[in-house]
Amino acid sequence: MRIDKLLANIGYGSRKEVKQLLKSGAVIVNGTPLKDAKEHVDPDHDQISVNGELVEYKEFVYLMMNKPPGVLSATEDARQETVLDILEPEDAVFNPFPVGRLDKDTEGLLLLTNDGQLAHRLLSPKKHVRKTYFAVIDGEVTEEDVKAFAQGVTLDDGYHTKPGDLNILKSGIRSDIELTITEGKFHQVKRMFESVGKRVVYLKRISMGNLKLDEELELGEYRELTDEELQSLQEHK
Repeated sequence: MRIDKLLANIGYGSRKEVKQLLKSGAVIVNGTPLKDAKEHVDPDHDQISVNGELVEYKEFVYLMMNKPPGVLSATEDARQETVLDILEPEDAVFNPFPVGRLDKDTEGLLLLTNDGQLAHRLLSPKKHVRKTYFAVIDGEVTEEDVKAFAQGVTLDDGYHTKPGDLNILKSGIRSDIELTITEGKFHQVKRMFESVGKRVVYLKRISMGNLKLDEELELGEYRELTDEELQSLQEHK
């Protein structure tokens, strides 16, 4: 990979700025100053430093975010804050994107990455990746609802959903539930409950595939996936 492309990719500035950095002698490769922007380097084997700081190159970034309500699961929006606006510059430089969407008012687990192949595997309907949500429901959720969801329910547009695994945690005027589905239709969880005459008043995604939300992450916080978490996601092939 060209040295100017590598350094620009990981946030050392534009190609033009990187060229100035190279000309100044600030870039050292294997102990020797490198000034030619067209020179190729191998980030896996060459030791590269900028102003004495060792460069760690990575092609992909994998971030787990506890998405806050009121923020869009989008890469950009002219009027509203998006999940990318939350990222620190050193993470934003990788141009990650959200894998799937959470509604604006929905909280919880959101994966952001620039690994298009992994995102495709996780979002492909053929892969049946399970997504689990915690929700507070206005109304008493019953065993009849559990049976209905297990058969799939018909949404307002006539679409019949795939079976969902509904678990009642607390039933009453307001009910706490967990619901696992393998689809991601628009507002699906809310519309599934509307189909049985109930309303979702709070919604939070707690897992996607084998990846579980880190409960230590406050709303709006994020971190890189551990090697174990990444491996568990990559098992969906």
